[in-house]
Amino acid sequence: MKTVLLCGGFGTRLSEETTLKPKPMVEIGDNPIVWHIMNSYAKHGFNDFLLCLGYKGEVLRNYFLNFFAFNSDFKINLKSGKVDFLKECSIDWDVSLVDTGLNTMTGGRLARLKPILENEDLFMLSYGDGVSDVDISKLVEFHRSHGKIATVTAVRPPSRFGQLVINGDQVTSFSEKPQTGEGWINGGFFVFSGKVFDYLEARDSLVLEKEPLERLANEGELMTFKHEGFWQCMDTLRDKKFLTALWEDGDAPWGNN
Repeated sequence: MKTVLLCGGFGTRLSEETTLKPKPMVEIGDNPIVWHIMNSYAKHGFNDFLLCLGYKGEVLRNYFLNFFAFNSDFKINLKSGKVDFLKECSIDWDVSLVDTGLNTMTGGRLARLKPILENEDLFMLSYGDGVSDVDISKLVEFHRSHGKIATVTAVRPPSRFGQLVINGDQVTSFSEKPQTGEGWINGGFFVFSGKVFDYLEARDSLVLEKEPLERLANEGELMTFKHEGFWQCMDTLRDKKFLTALWEDGDAPWGNN
């Protein structure tokens, strides 16, 4: 099953990093966040990826074109240019990179993949800037069980502040930056059937989260997979530092180093 990753946005709220690179290429530890997302899928056996490029897409192209060399040990003869690989890269992923336009919105990007995906039984889609410990295998199993066109993973957003439970003047419970206790939001990690393309059109202004998903919901074709565990997008420099600290401490819920 193919997994689509939306990697074309401008990432303006993370401009400290994204003036030189697209947001999916901003690092958590030694690897860009897009690698972390792909690794989460690969751990469940899904390793066929389709990346929608836009802003600074050449950075992603260069990264994957050189991935094998940078993740292998080799000997090179500088006169002949002959390369002998001593230890080859062990990551077995298929990665397709498709230019879906500089200013294209999420729905327009997906619509441009119709020639590649319309005959697929199912495919997955995720944003290129968020990590989670969602069980991808259970997500796919859930989608197959209901037979609708689309599934979206619902998450509880992390709080920016600690939570106090107070009885009178006494604090009875303290939690540092918990997942909020109420309210579900779109966490990405979608599963779609090929029928979703009946709800899309290849125009730059089409936002997946507006007309297409609203129509699917109104027609009873959108189901939700509720994820109570870890989820965190990387919108700001604060988010990047938080995720990096988790990774470097060996405490990253989406997959430790």
